[in-house]
Amino acid sequence: MTRDLDQAFAALADPTRRAILTMLLEDDMAVTDVAEPFEMSLAAISKHLGVLTAAGLISQEKRGRVKWCKLEPDALRAASVWMQGFGQFEPVNLEAFERFLAAELPDQSA
Repeated sequence: MTRDLDQAFAALADPTRRAILTMLLEDDMAVTDVAEPFEMSLAAISKHLGVLTAAGLISQEKRGRVKWCKLEPDALRAASVWMQGFGQFEPVNLEAFERFLAAELPDQSA
């Protein structure tokens, strides 16, 4: 469990990856659509997606010629349980996580 937590928190440490998770809260997305709002190469976005996939926060699947990304809804469960052990944190739910990310990240639609 420690390795999984380490990977999840390491993945969440990067603002680009948190922005990607926010985008995937809405719906599954093609990799090219995920990359669109960012000023970085598709290769760089693919590396970020690889980190999120390795952490179990998202999954990727190929549909025809297009690779799609999907948020894994239970991915933060272990982190939530761990944080609850401190008695200071409420259970993490995706709606609250979405509000947190929206407040913390600049508007990605510009």
